[in-house]
Amino acid sequence: MTARSYEVRTYGCQMNVHDSERLSGLLEDAGYVRAPKGEPADVVVFNTCAVRENADNKLYGNLGHLAPAKAERPGMQIAVGGCLAQKDRDTIVRKAPWVDVVFGTHNVGALPVLLERARIEQEAQVEILESLDVFPSTLPTRRESAYAAWVAISVGCNNTCTFCIVPALRGKEKDRRPGDVLAEIETLVGEGVIEVTLLGQNVNAYGSDMGDREAFSKLLRSCGRIEGLERVRFTSPHPRDFTDDVIAAMAETPNVMHQLHMPLQSGSDAMLRAMRRSYRQDKYLGIIERVRAAMPDAAISTDIIVGFPGETDEDFEQTLHTVREARFAAAFTFQYSKRPGTPAATMDGQVPKEVVTERYQRLLALQEEISWAENRTQVGRTLEVLVAEGEGRKDHDTARLSGRAPDNRLVHFERPEGGVRPGDMVSVEITYAAPHHLLAEKPTLAIRRTPAGDAWERRNAAPAAGPGVLLGMPQIGAPAAPAVPAAAACCD
Repeated sequence: MTARSYEVRTYGCQMNVHDSERLSGLLEDAGYVRAPKGEPADVVVFNTCAVRENADNKLYGNLGHLAPAKAERPGMQIAVGGCLAQKDRDTIVRKAPWVDVVFGTHNVGALPVLLERARIEQEAQVEILESLDVFPSTLPTRRESAYAAWVAISVGCNNTCTFCIVPALRGKEKDRRPGDVLAEIETLVGEGVIEVTLLGQNVNAYGSDMGDREAFSKLLRSCGRIEGLERVRFTSPHPRDFTDDVIAAMAETPNVMHQLHMPLQSGSDAMLRAMRRSYRQDKYLGIIERVRAAMPDAAISTDIIVGFPGETDEDFEQTLHTVREARFAAAFTFQYSKRPGTPAATMDGQVPKEVVTERYQRLLALQEEISWAENRTQVGRTLEVLVAEGEGRKDHDTARLSGRAPDNRLVHFERPEGGVRPGDMVSVEITYAAPHHLLAEKPTLAIRRTPAGDAWERRNAAPAAGPGVLLGMPQIGAPAAPAVPAAAACCD
């Protein structure tokens, strides 16, 4: 019997991207095979996001496009999971009765069973749990990269930001035990991974479950003792929980990168209070100052919401002031729009769309200027770049390759004559800076072959198509995000 094929389509934040790796692993463990790129799949899984503007309309549009294909292919199945499934439950089946399975954020592991049950019973299966049944990291995983990996250290969030619905959908924070996290990382390194990103809705609140306020800094230091692990990153921390022991761990642990993505959301104390963000402008800038004192080369990025209900011209000017003071390497900016189910959606003082758009453009122009100036400080420096796969959209036309510097800036460099693999390291001299990337136009200074490059080579001996990831994690050096709703930044 020919194995049934699958495709996972991912929307949303880095947590969703990582969840999709679990979904792929579960399906392959159950005997499914990934559908070749461009070919129809027997099972199509939508891993959804509830915080994007018109997320539900986009989902139903995509489901509508699949309806004729499903009618023509007996046995084809469609599953919908993720945050929107957790929120809308039976609504999905009512609006798209050709969907076979709806599952929530707390029961990712049930997908293969639900698909089989739907096939046998010939009716839609809807299973939404209110709390986590199995920690996702215990599930099989089909990693999308041979050289870099996500590692979840917690799920859920204890914050109550008024613009965010995610805590209601993913539940209260639950932490993994440090030993389990480190064991997973050691296994990944044994498979060739040399870079990990620690994930959590509020990653530096790690330890609240265990009653240890310094658990996160201890975890970072423990990562520093894993032989073969070259780069450690984490996303996204909350300013409320960003403590000096974390700064010290970053500065003193050689493989923890001097890169920080820390959401600001607004520079106005009044807006931060309305957003229910438990810090103020002075505290935020104080953290930035201490980070730079300990790590002068740190590249810092952020998320900012424009046009939150009640935002005045003075509030917005305070955001611009904070941006000028912080000098972010990049800022991911969002135009506020109402998200049903959030307190902010019913607040007074909704800002007119034209006002939000004008402020947004001013913020983009300021941040573009700062990003370019910050990137120009890199010209003339020699950087060791982790060669990436698929980072440079124009690499084929320019005969260049692309990768990430230690601070996660995107670097395009001349293709070495000797050849190089994704996962290998190259040393290059930066010759030009643009607002969102760096160029190294001189010949590569050195190539260092790594176990990660070996792992990439083994994996690509028989290439497989990847799932469509429509939005991933913020990256320093990437363009500021287009105008999307404020809730897109809600996991921070």
